Amino acid sequence: MTDLAQLKFYATQPHTCSYLPDEQATTLFLDPQQPIDLTTYSQLSELGFRRSGDHLYRPHCRHCNACIAARIPVTAFKPSSQQRRIIKRNRDITVTSCRPHLSDEAYHLYARYIEARHADGDMYPPSREQFSSFLVRDWSFSIFYEFRLDGHLVAVAVTDRMNNGLSAVYTFYAPELPKRSLGRYAILWQIEEAKRCQLEAVYLGYWIKSCRKMNYKTEYRPLEMLVNQRWILIN
Repeated sequence: MTDLAQLKFYATQPHTCSYLPDEQATTLFLDPQQPIDLTTYSQLSELGFRRSGDHLYRPHCRHCNACIAARIPVTAFKPSSQQRRIIKRNRDITVTSCRPHLSDEAYHLYARYIEARHADGDMYPPSREQFSSFLVRDWSFSIFYEFRLDGHLVAVAVTDRMNNGLSAVYTFYAPELPKRSLGRYAILWQIEEAKRCQLEAVYLGYWIKSCRKMNYKTEYRPLEMLVNQRWILIN
């Protein structure tokens, strides 16, 4: 087990929050010189840290605590009637795993997704360099789950397999197939994959009550949220 007290962390200067424009955000980062090994990553996830590219980070805002880490305890999860319909609707999709990589097929899907769903965000416009720096890492715990329909790539779930669960790092999917709810289906599939691997949870990153784009995270029940450094079960 890693002695977390020996790790170094750095805080950014306050900057405009990406989710709450009226707030100033500060982010706590693990020292980039510290190798991100599986044990350290798993332990820090219990404390609410998240990975983006090469970095493990956690919100560290002085006057705001709106960002709440959330995870799904997979053995307790019960799909709703709507979620069961989503699973049934996507039974014709096949899923395979591979190492993270930049391919024309994956990048074109990613670009379509960003242009259709996040043209108002800081990831627009998409680029191959952005794709690589954000999603492609040659670490043993990082996986691309590729979702295919009739052989065509329709979604990619970028996932980290930790000691204590799966971290749903990012998902991009075909925006021209809205009736399939591919983003939600990718999470439902990862819940089943975590169960199959006898892992405890699927980590969803941060939930912000007033952020509409994050509302989907509370659709998965029960849900655990990290409040005052304790994981609280919400039914």
